[in-house]
Amino acid sequence: MSDSEIPHGDGRPVDMYLDLLRIRMDTEDYRLLMRAVEPVLEAIEEERLSSLDFALDSGGDDELPQEVRDEVALVIATAVTGRLDNEVVELDVDDTGPVRIVTDATTASDPIRLGEIAEYIRDRHRQTEELRGIAEVSGLPTDF
Repeated sequence: MSDSEIPHGDGRPVDMYLDLLRIRMDTEDYRLLMRAVEPVLEAIEEERLSSLDFALDSGGDDELPQEVRDEVALVIATAVTGRLDNEVVELDVDDTGPVRIVTDATTASDPIRLGEIAEYIRDRHRQTEELRGIAEVSGLPTDF
C-alpha cells in the first residue's frame, strides 16, 4: 500500500481531503463543492452509485466555477479510489476539444499513457457520433 492510500488516523482519505479543502478554499466555493459532492458521497457509501445521474458541466446558469468542478472531481475520485494522489489533467482531443480527466499522479506524468487515453476518447467520440447518425436516420432519439 502506498502512502497515498493509507488512511491517517480513523478518517477516510476523502474526509481528510475535505478537511484540507475546508481550510484552503473560499467559504462560498466550499459550500458549492459540498452541495455537489454530498449526494455522490452518500450514494458511494450506500453502494448505489450506479443509480446516480451526475454531471459536473450542466451548462445551466448555476454552473460551478472550473476550480470547484476540478475539486469536486478530485473529491469523488478520492472517495472511489481511497487515494490522495489524484490529479486533474486536461487533454487536447482533436474531435471534442480539451477534455479534463482525473487520474493518478503516475499516469498524469506519463505523456505516452495520456496519449493513449486521448486516443481512446477520440475513438469513443467517433463511435458515439456514428451511433448518433444511425439513430437519426432511423428516427430514434439522438440524445445519448
